[in-house]
Amino acid sequence: MTDPVRGLTGTLTAAIRGAGMLGEVLVAIRGGTELYIARGQEPIPAGSTVLIITVDPGRIVDVVPWIPLATDLPEKM
Repeated sequence: MTDPVRGLTGTLTAAIRGAGMLGEVLVAIRGGTELYIARGQEPIPAGSTVLIITVDPGRIVDVVPWIPLATDLPEKM
C-alpha cells in the first residue's frame, strides 16, 4: 500500500537545515492536515511550500522546493 501524500505539496513547519537533515511538513489530506517528518537534499526554510517525492515507513517523506508554474499564479488585473 502506498501513502497517498506522494505527489502532494505541503508547508514546512520546521526548516530543513541541510542535506540529510530533518524538518517537518504539514500536508492537507483526508479532510484535515497531518504532519510528516521531512528530509531534503538542500536547506529549505520554514514556511516554504514543498513537493513530496518519496514516502518511507515511519511517516518520513523526501521533499523538494515547490516552484509553481506561471499558469498556477493568479492573473493580474
